Amino acid sequence: MAPKTKKNIAILSITLGSGGAEKVISLLLKELKKDYNVTLVLFHNTIHFPIPEGITIKILSDNPPDRAFYLKFIDTFKYIIKYYRFVKNNKIDISVSFLAFPNLINGIVSTFNKKVKTIISERGFPSDNVTSKLSFYISKLFYPIFYNRCTKLFSNSVHINNDLRDNFGVKIPMEVIYNPIELPNNTIVPNSLNTNTEKLKVITAGTLNKRKNQIMVIRAIKASNYNYDFSILGSGDLHDYLSNEIIINQLENSVTLKGKVKNVNEHLLNSQCFVLSSFTEGFPNALLEAMAVGLPCVSTNCLSGPLELLNENEAITIADGEFFIGKYGLLVNNDDHLGLSKAMDYFHNNPSEREKYSKLSLERARQYNLENIYSKFKQFIES
Repeated sequence: MAPKTKKNIAILSITLGSGGAEKVISLLLKELKKDYNVTLVLFHNTIHFPIPEGITIKILSDNPPDRAFYLKFIDTFKYIIKYYRFVKNNKIDISVSFLAFPNLINGIVSTFNKKVKTIISERGFPSDNVTSKLSFYISKLFYPIFYNRCTKLFSNSVHINNDLRDNFGVKIPMEVIYNPIELPNNTIVPNSLNTNTEKLKVITAGTLNKRKNQIMVIRAIKASNYNYDFSILGSGDLHDYLSNEIIINQLENSVTLKGKVKNVNEHLLNSQCFVLSSFTEGFPNALLEAMAVGLPCVSTNCLSGPLELLNENEAITIADGEFFIGKYGLLVNNDDHLGLSKAMDYFHNNPSEREKYSKLSLERARQYNLENIYSKFKQFIES
């Protein structure tokens, strides 16, 4: 019997830069190449994550991504034409796009090419993921038109799908496929956290910006009567502001801005607790990666992802200034530094709880391993 011919699949993204969606693409490519003839199509030649051998790469433009607005507008039409021709000439069976702009192009391609199966992926909470009123109205106008011309959609949160359905008029079949993770070789031994400590080593990681809300951490440390060694990994526009706040609050011996680091897992392994302070998330990769290492975690109950990861998406109510003990971690209200302070103090004062939630973090993370998630992804794109 002749071997079954592999289908041709294209993965469309703006770049393969250092974002969460790009990391997901990089991981999925490892499994996709076993089952499909895969082409990674990028608007710009910006590549941060590794691309496995056997993946064809197609770059649509030599232009830098930070061109003037009117030039970007012109480029849009070029991308549409180039990608449409690519899909047609290369007999692409399945076109999968990640993020809003590639999704819109996929919808346009679907309008003129009925043979290709177009699958789009929304990675951020749409109502909070627009940068201006103009982009919000553009989304409200074009999502219903072009998203609905695609075959189906997947996101990494039930809340994203609900938002698309309720507020953006998206009616095509939608499913949740969570971000995959490669489980690390080295993890924390949970019982190593079950010892009294004078100074709890806590860590967070993310771009230093308003959305990640690291100032909440600084205020929480200030409000506590206990000692902490808090590391903030990441760079960004708010570095100087956060640095000044640390000095103003006399927390130089308690909070350290570590900057952008390459060996994030080494820093996680050297910690005793992880905190996510974001106002909003699409899916919090940093939280999942901390759990995969075995850290007990505290997170804001923001949309979207933390409630799904830490309490299996069961609805909760948290009083102001308090925290909730979830199935896999602790949750606090958005921007509630007093609640965060109490949650951190809870782990500080209860070594046995640190051990318990370290075990639970490892257990929860295994459910998101690459093989499990890819199996669901393959079934979704083939059905």
